[in-house]
Amino acid sequence: MGTDWKHSTTVAEGFDAYDDLPERVLGYPTALAQLRLDDPDVRTVLDYGCGPGKVALRVASGHDVDVVAVDIAERMLQIARRSRPHPRVDHHLVESGKLAFLPDGAVDAALTCYVFINIGDPDVISGIVAEVYRVLRPGGRYAVLDTNPDTTGIDFSTFRSGEPGVAYVAGQRRQVLLNQPSGGVLELSDYHWPRSTYADVLTAAGFTSVEFIAPLLGDVPGSGIAGTLLDTERPAEADNAPFLVVTGVK
Repeated sequence: MGTDWKHSTTVAEGFDAYDDLPERVLGYPTALAQLRLDDPDVRTVLDYGCGPGKVALRVASGHDVDVVAVDIAERMLQIARRSRPHPRVDHHLVESGKLAFLPDGAVDAALTCYVFINIGDPDVISGIVAEVYRVLRPGGRYAVLDTNPDTTGIDFSTFRSGEPGVAYVAGQRRQVLLNQPSGGVLELSDYHWPRSTYADVLTAAGFTSVEFIAPLLGDVPGSGIAGTLLDTERPAEADNAPFLVVTGVK
């Protein structure tokens, strides 16, 4: 089994404490740019798998949109409501992947961050993508942000996904290490999904114009290279893309 995101208090608190600096510099800006949140037609954004609320708060604080933030873990939602409240963010607990409280076409854009890699069953992933497709309006954009399956085993500034030298196959479990501000390391377990899995599930759900983006340090405006991440003169993110962003249009 992978990490128990739904019930583990230790995991929830450790993930909340994790300094997501590479994500803030590279991952989130790239994913959010694909949603075109400054378009006046984008009024409601779905954050599916919101965790402790870091991305939902970023979206609501930086754009004039309402955010529907959902997660399967009550502890994650408790942290989000307590530590990152925002008047335009509405948090919901979901069961079995369904968004029963949302009608068809209810949101204008949707985002899923670090969810697929924590699910070991491709049918469950497909079910989530189908549900996102259902609640997204026609023409709405969907962005999936995950660790890059092409750069497993590389020590990035604050994390490592997979062990060095291992060639992972679809659905194989991987060790994940997240550096903690206290100096410790939070060890997790996730699943390896190649690019083809993302393309297959989005296409099967009905999404078109499926594209992949793997940003390097310097590709994102304002990210720079030297000195951006920690104290490293040339961090790994300058030459190896730590994240993969997959986008599709309904």
